[in-house]
Amino acid sequence: MHSRKIGDYVLDIFIYVVLIAMGVSTLVPFITVLSKSVSEEWAITSGKVNLLPIGFQLDTLQYVVTNNQFLHALLISVLVAVIGTLASLIVTAMTAYPLSKRELPGVGVIIVLFVFTMMFNGGIIPSYLLIRQLDLIDNLASLILPGLISVFNMLVIKSYFESLPPSLEESAKLDGARNYTILFRIIVPLSGPVLATIGLFYAVYYWNDYFNPMLYINSTSLKPLQLYLQDIVMNADSSSFKMSAEDRMNVPAEGVRAATVIASTIPILLVYPFLQKYFIKGVLIGSVKG
Repeated sequence: MHSRKIGDYVLDIFIYVVLIAMGVSTLVPFITVLSKSVSEEWAITSGKVNLLPIGFQLDTLQYVVTNNQFLHALLISVLVAVIGTLASLIVTAMTAYPLSKRELPGVGVIIVLFVFTMMFNGGIIPSYLLIRQLDLIDNLASLILPGLISVFNMLVIKSYFESLPPSLEESAKLDGARNYTILFRIIVPLSGPVLATIGLFYAVYYWNDYFNPMLYINSTSLKPLQLYLQDIVMNADSSSFKMSAEDRMNVPAEGVRAATVIASTIPILLVYPFLQKYFIKGVLIGSVKG
């Protein structure tokens, strides 16, 4: 163990200061929106609410979370996020497993083709034409299939699979196990950290996605929460979030926007703490091994 020098302590302090500053910069917008969602109506309309709320009320949040359109959009988002995350994990793991075998003929070329798609793609118009030819316009499948597999996530899982001892598979093959059995009964149970981490990545992607719904979804009944939220943020008074004259007197549009943002963020925040502990084991091990 070598003794630490003054420069080492200065570097540590600098790193902590930078990390704290970055953390604060990401929290400030969220705290501002939260303050507006619980502040009194007169304080919001007068523009006096900044970081700290002025007064306290939960009427705006209650108005948002009990709105039928909000609840329906929330259900659509939960459905897309759950099904999309599970499907993406299955497809990504099934793709990463054979590519983790160096003895697979042509594996290098296949990986290059996958990496090529990370840098180049057809663009918006070809993607839209493809979805239309598949007759998936105004279909929830159009929100899942375009993001079914991420090459980056696949490479992370592939690297993690490569870090597992080959003796596990060899012993399973001696017992007569086939590739699917080895993958789903041996490899996947041992890959909990990386799968949980990548699963969270996919869940956040499906939950926050609004561009694909904007392109492919026309029916109001199929709008997910983020597309509904976009309508609210752009124009709370004239959007699909209709208010009666009495509601407009008691619930300001700015408060509705803030409350909708908070209500749509809470579900994904509730999931994150349960998966945070897997990040170091999952992403870092997979990246280092890669």
